[in-house]
Amino acid sequence: MKYLISVLVGAMSYGILSTIVVLAYGQGYKLGEVVGTQLLTGCILAWLLALYTKLRANRKQRGTANLTAPAKAVATRLTWKHRVLLMLAGAPTVVTGLLYYQSLRYIPASLAIILLFQFTWISVLIQAVSKRQRPDKITVLTLILLFGGTLLAAGILNQGAAEFNLLGLMLGLLSAVSYSMFIIFSGKAVPSAHPAYRSAWMVTGGLVLLCILFPPTFLFNGMLWGPLLLFGFLLGLFGAFIPPLLFAIGVPHIGGGMAGILGAVELPVAVLMSSFVLQEHVSLLQWTGVVLVLLGVVLPELYKLRWGNGNTQAVSSSSV
Repeated sequence: MKYLISVLVGAMSYGILSTIVVLAYGQGYKLGEVVGTQLLTGCILAWLLALYTKLRANRKQRGTANLTAPAKAVATRLTWKHRVLLMLAGAPTVVTGLLYYQSLRYIPASLAIILLFQFTWISVLIQAVSKRQRPDKITVLTLILLFGGTLLAAGILNQGAAEFNLLGLMLGLLSAVSYSMFIIFSGKAVPSAHPAYRSAWMVTGGLVLLCILFPPTFLFNGMLWGPLLLFGFLLGLFGAFIPPLLFAIGVPHIGGGMAGILGAVELPVAVLMSSFVLQEHVSLLQWTGVVLVLLGVVLPELYKLRWGNGNTQAVSSSSV
């Protein structure tokens, strides 16, 4: 149960981010500054947790004779090859954040999160191409629900596609591609390592990539010591620290399929936040679409539970 709760809370944390980013943009901050402070804060928090984990394990080792400390065993397993793999696995987090946050400049937060959630059918496509398998009937039904739910939730049937910014739509869909890769990599990159160390190295990899793309000038021009610090702390806590850590704890134990289902809670959380905090209008028809999207995410796992383990691997993979 604790692994299910870990992934659930991690996904809920992601749902808060879009609202915080829109508020930061309202203060005049730019994309590199917003994402930069987020990852910097997340990296500091992650390494503090890793240090605390190591110190606590060392104390247990000194107090118990003939005991091999778990953290020490993990440290010997984490070769530089493992560390590089974890840093590479953290790269999609940065790419997702950049694409997703940039899309918020052009489209409403409630639409941006719906586009991000297209990672569900994108994962199906990746699965079909990589294994050269046609989607089964339940997967096709899932895709129909997701597509129909997206049309309703995005408000396209009410307003028409011409009402939305094309660049914002493209950025939102690209963030879905990156997010699907993050969920896949977060469960497969050195799963035997301690979650605290896995999270720290993944966030570090993301920070290095971001510094290459956006030099952190906000560290030297004094901009950090203002509202940006608060926005960066909140984004770092709920975006770069809590979700990677909790995903690192939970995904290897519950599998990608269940992680995809629990990750669906991000959608209603984000839409609720955009509705109540940002005062974005969300119609009843759009809420119906949100429900259909959630049903499409949950359907494959329900199918597995109801009709046994036949083709479970294919269905599970299509849910991540």
